[in-house]
Amino acid sequence: MMNNITKIMKTMPAVLLAALAFNSCDDAGFLKEEPETFYTVDNIFNSQDQVDQVISTCYLRVRHMFCPYNNWGELDQWSYRMSNGTDMFDVPTIRYSYRFNDYSILSSQSGVYKTVYSNYYYLITSANQAIDAAERENITWDSDSSKRWALAQARFFRAFAYRNLGELFGGVPLVTEVTTTPRYDYARSSRMETYQFAIDELEAILNDVPESAEAGRIVKGVVQHNLCQLYIDKGVLLEEAGQSGSEAYNKAVRYASDIIDGGHFQLMTARFGTRKDQHPEYYYANAANQQTPEHSYTAAGYPIEGNVFWDLFQEGNQDYENGNKEAIWVSQSDYNLYKEEGDDFRLYYSAIYGPVFRDQGGAYLNGNMEDVGGLGMVQVCPTFYTRDLIYAGKWADDMRNSEAVFRRIFIGNQPGTEYYGKVVPWNLLYKEDANGVKSDAAATMLYPISCKIGTDRYTGIEDGQNYTALFRDDYLLRLPETILLRAEAYWRLGDKSAASADINKLRQRAQCGYLVTESDVDVDLILDERARELVYEESRWNTLLRMGNNIAIERIKKYAYWSCAGTSLAEKNFSLWPIPQDVIDTNKDVTLEQNPGW
Repeated sequence: MMNNITKIMKTMPAVLLAALAFNSCDDAGFLKEEPETFYTVDNIFNSQDQVDQVISTCYLRVRHMFCPYNNWGELDQWSYRMSNGTDMFDVPTIRYSYRFNDYSILSSQSGVYKTVYSNYYYLITSANQAIDAAERENITWDSDSSKRWALAQARFFRAFAYRNLGELFGGVPLVTEVTTTPRYDYARSSRMETYQFAIDELEAILNDVPESAEAGRIVKGVVQHNLCQLYIDKGVLLEEAGQSGSEAYNKAVRYASDIIDGGHFQLMTARFGTRKDQHPEYYYANAANQQTPEHSYTAAGYPIEGNVFWDLFQEGNQDYENGNKEAIWVSQSDYNLYKEEGDDFRLYYSAIYGPVFRDQGGAYLNGNMEDVGGLGMVQVCPTFYTRDLIYAGKWADDMRNSEAVFRRIFIGNQPGTEYYGKVVPWNLLYKEDANGVKSDAAATMLYPISCKIGTDRYTGIEDGQNYTALFRDDYLLRLPETILLRAEAYWRLGDKSAASADINKLRQRAQCGYLVTESDVDVDLILDERARELVYEESRWNTLLRMGNNIAIERIKKYAYWSCAGTSLAEKNFSLWPIPQDVIDTNKDVTLEQNPGW
């Protein structure tokens, strides 16, 4: 059933959209008489429902930035969201012209930077419009708490945008009011001022955000998590300036603890949800009529056992209201919603992230069915750090590395070939030569498949769907990310015992054979554990750039697939993305300083 927030997002009147887009006119025009039938920002808002429509636009903007819907071909946006160019992801040979870790071709004019920067300011614009509308005297509210809740949501989105902008770009102009005339005199705040503005906003609204809300809406845990992250951001800056970050880190711990120890959220440790009594089942088959018991992975001797981590990513299991107690913020999407409202509610995970066995593995593995991960189009691919190194040696025994969660076994599905019905070796798939050197095309287009991007049961195939999309709600925030933030704050405070205990909460849930000790705890362990737990979920660019020092550069140089990363970064010294050149050029009345290294 379509929930209210989605209904509002999809039915906003065109006149309201027009008023929000063109919300100013000068006194000299024909609008001076203010005819009652013409919609302006002054007369469009008459009810609290109309204010909520603008707030719902904020939710939709966040969805469009973070959930892979029908703009999957928009590589400018997805280079950011898909973590292209980080230590975790790179591009395959077929996308090599769009490599995002070759700093000989990246500049302040590159489209990715402009797209991401603009999208966050679009979010700020919508938030400011909602705040302005909510404060108008002609709006009738059913209660004072309804008004405070509306304002809290709008202010959250503004703070959320500035946190992200601060982590990626540093200090940026703080725009807090609806702009009614063109301006060319914006001044950059400092990075600290940007973070502090977001902190002040979130602390001001904390008591107006409920612990539970309609599915898809923010809850208090979302605000507390963002405050935790912002205080870590602040502490890092203080330390870089030669000051103590301890007070900030302790506040980060406090906000994280309110979530982790508050009793409302908890890690899921037992199987649950729509398939809790089932196991994934794959068939080596090129057509549906070949998906028979004798063609199953189980019959071939490779049964796959389901587990609680796999359950987290099955359809119908994402919402807190459905029993998932670690779901803090979830974007709403399912098949019925897609059928009613269209492509905004179809998640193209298999297309964007999926490998292309039909190309490089075609002699042994072909087609686009479940056994090969669906109809993958490999916009980005996991680096060998993400697919192998984080699970090397003692780290291998981990539920997140199980076949149900991260499938590495692929059975040949081409009748008459040597490996039909047998496991195809990876050295064969990677087309390694006698010296063990992999083919770039094969190595970047073939890789293990996470249950976060593929499934053994694609929905809607009988209705003509094509194995590119998943129809489930999409996590924006899970409790494990909060736990990892607290572990980071503890580590920065020098409390490695508490940090290792937090990391082991996740490792114990994942039934890992090795639990970390105090001596293991450093920045690399924290980043590795984030990769194991949050692959395909976290915004890795934010994580790396907020870490400070040269962590982003060093990790990209070390783990990127393409050697151009190390070569071009050797002469590059940056810790932030560049302010888009168009923004600098347009702001003609005040000089916006560019970030160092650009």
